[in-house]
Amino acid sequence: MFNKLKQFRDLRSQAKNLQNTLSEEKTTVSSSGVSLTMDGNLRIINIDISAELLNPDKKEKLQNAIKDACADALKRMQKVMAMKVREMGGLPQMPGLS
Repeated sequence: MFNKLKQFRDLRSQAKNLQNTLSEEKTTVSSSGVSLTMDGNLRIINIDISAELLNPDKKEKLQNAIKDACADALKRMQKVMAMKVREMGGLPQMPGLS
């Protein structure tokens, strides 16, 4: 019983360390005049929109550009996260969770 609690605490500690490590990672992508920066906790920390997209007649183009930039940033950050998890030794095998 105590061994499982220790394993859970160790796993929680590793998860916290991973979260702290990932929070320092950042990726910036640009798509169709929109530049977006996302951190390792998958939070958008900056959006820069080109002046040409600010025309009200181009609202749909702006919305699509932001959506595309978000999707690209998310894909890139997921790759960074997977690499960091591997570098940190992967996730431990927990009994009963296979």
